[in-house]
Amino acid sequence: MVFVLPILAVLLSFVFVYFTRPKNEKNIKLLLAFSGAFLLSLTFFELLPEVYGSANTKTIALCILAGILLQVFLEFFSKGAEHGHVHLDLEQNTFPIILFLSLSLHAVIEGVPTIRDGGILYGILIHKIPIAIILSIFLLNSNLKLPYILLFISLFAVMTPLGGYLALTSNIIGQFSNELNALTIGVFLHISTVVLFESSQGHAFNLRKLLVISLGIGIAYFM
Repeated sequence: MVFVLPILAVLLSFVFVYFTRPKNEKNIKLLLAFSGAFLLSLTFFELLPEVYGSANTKTIALCILAGILLQVFLEFFSKGAEHGHVHLDLEQNTFPIILFLSLSLHAVIEGVPTIRDGGILYGILIHKIPIAIILSIFLLNSNLKLPYILLFISLFAVMTPLGGYLALTSNIIGQFSNELNALTIGVFLHISTVVLFESSQGHAFNLRKLLVISLGIGIAYFM
């Protein structure tokens, strides 16, 4: 299930967008807010206590900060696709390799802790669905040909399971699992906080957004 569910989340999101072509951005932003709150809460409730309880605290702190900086660097190339913003012009006959590589590296990193923590797997799934929907909408509305779009989505879908597989089979990753989990925490912290701040128009107060954020925190707490 660890390897299958992330793939299904991306592929089914694409199929949903392909056949329905959703246009209600408010609902997608609410789903983003929920996913950001849920992922952030699981990071605090599960990942942070684990990494700080089993390694040098200063090393862990440096890895978390490195994860934040790494995600900032990746977003320079992905233009914010990891948290629901895609601002790129794609040519019809060119596979968007830079966008693919930046999103794939992000997905591989977030797959590392899924092997050891089932709760984080659900957090990543809920995070992936709105991102995959927004990415699918962008790709289908671009000038990119459908075969390239299908190739992009299919390869992107396997990247999180690939991260989990590498964490399970690689001795090197196993030796530095706490440090890599801390790096992932930094990525999650950046992604989830940006999602929470950017999911409302003009950063204005929104009761529905507050409710879905509270729901995300509550569900994560009781998992």
